[in-house]
Amino acid sequence: MHFPPVNYLAVLVAAILMFILGGLWYSPVLFMKKWLALQDRTEEQMKAQAAAANMPLMYASAFVTALITAWVMAHLLGHFAVAVDPDVMRPSAAHGAAFGFVCWLGFVAPTTYTTAIFSGKPKQLWFIDTTYYLVSFVIAGAILGAWR
Repeated sequence: MHFPPVNYLAVLVAAILMFILGGLWYSPVLFMKKWLALQDRTEEQMKAQAAAANMPLMYASAFVTALITAWVMAHLLGHFAVAVDPDVMRPSAAHGAAFGFVCWLGFVAPTTYTTAIFSGKPKQLWFIDTTYYLVSFVIAGAILGAWR
């Protein structure tokens, strides 16, 4: 299988932004309080869990998953650009953002929704989580599409 060239700096930047967005998304600035309430947890419980956990490993794991997501998106975006006509279809930020949306719509939203309904979690909790993925995939796609 032929792999189209990938801009690894764009992959790194997309992963960093996805990671930062996750930190912001689940912080008191945005959705932490509502997210915790929907899980019947308190900030004190969250802090106690964080103190008991290996936080550097958790953050490193979160970053690695963002890096993998951005890398796979870059490869898929490159394949789609080559599959069409590379002279006609030049990836752009808008094309990449649309690609990120379609990836979210086809893969993330349905699988996370299925997990949410069978786990009995509130739909609002699913909405907070999946909207993070939507925004991060659109941002990553825009970066990868523009920076080829």
